[in-house]
Amino acid sequence: MAAQDSLTLDGNHLPFTAGQTIMDAALAGGAYIPRLCHHPDLAPEGNCRLCTVSVNGRYQAACITPAAPGQVVQSATDELNRYRRTLLQMLFVEGNHVCPACEASGACQLQALAYYTGMLAPHFTHFYPRRPVDASHPQALIDFNRCILCGLCVRASRDVDGKNIFAVSGRGIGAHLAVNSPTGRLADTAFDITDKAAHVCPVGAILLKNHGFEIPIGERRYDRQAIDGVAARAAGAAKVSRDG
Repeated sequence: MAAQDSLTLDGNHLPFTAGQTIMDAALAGGAYIPRLCHHPDLAPEGNCRLCTVSVNGRYQAACITPAAPGQVVQSATDELNRYRRTLLQMLFVEGNHVCPACEASGACQLQALAYYTGMLAPHFTHFYPRRPVDASHPQALIDFNRCILCGLCVRASRDVDGKNIFAVSGRGIGAHLAVNSPTGRLADTAFDITDKAAHVCPVGAILLKNHGFEIPIGERRYDRQAIDGVAARAAGAAKVSRDG
């Protein structure tokens, strides 16, 4: 077994092994650090910056910062949550997020993080961009209105599925999710609902057809428990699976 060092996160002792990031250590230890673009099965890229933490007094992204012995990490501070709330407010106005009408309501990480950070109003002026819905594929659809450019589907399709179906195109306010096909339509790709990319979207941008509202709103994962509690429960289940 690899030797373990430790750091402290919000005053709590957190062991880690060589090569882990602060986020890796938090996930393994059942500690919650807010995130949108991170998935434990995919290489981190530090896109969303919601996982920004204070490391020995300096702000760094937990998902790409290596864990080191003796680090003093703070995440659950009022200042950091104000910063995260501002990032979330910008994400809400840059797209078209109408939670009460969204199939992902109650299972959406963006929505759950808004509640977690106390974001009850968008604050900024809405952009109301004109974005399409691609329902050409027989098994899935893409609602580009809800895409937050986390890059999870891009990495999953490239690194796990080996298909390179998605890409982020453009820069700045013109950045958008693109489908790599001659027509730009999902139907003209090798996308399949068994792909990893079909199941990593943290919002309601990629939805499977014929499965809408199978779990009633009010009974979904973040309806039943706040996002930090859901994450802690998942970490505990993973630990039991590893140990037993």
